[in-house]
Amino acid sequence: MNTTGAAPVPVITTLVTGPSPGAREQAIAAHAPPGAAILLEGLPDGRTFLPEHADVQRIAPGCLCCTGNLVLRVTLNRILRRHPERLYIGLASTEHLDQLRSWLASAPYDQLLELTPELTA
Repeated sequence: MNTTGAAPVPVITTLVTGPSPGAREQAIAAHAPPGAAILLEGLPDGRTFLPEHADVQRIAPGCLCCTGNLVLRVTLNRILRRHPERLYIGLASTEHLDQLRSWLASAPYDQLLELTPELTA
């Protein structure tokens, strides 16, 4: 809850998929407004397409809903404490996309995030 007692405004959140880190970053850069937070799975491919001022967090590659669940939860909670205007989560694999979307739509994130349709690079 915020200091006014009102429920927090959910952060509009988009899952981003694509064939490479560069493609996902380009898709995010084309859509992300100033004030957006960006959570990327995996390592960069040697170049970035994101603005220097972007709030970018990277987590090691691996399944975010299985082996990376704790890392994702901690990183996501840190991002949400900063109250970004929008959030983009770049996924290295779509293998468990439905499970990840379901996890993000469950408590407590169901009150903190407003999931949009995925963005495919």
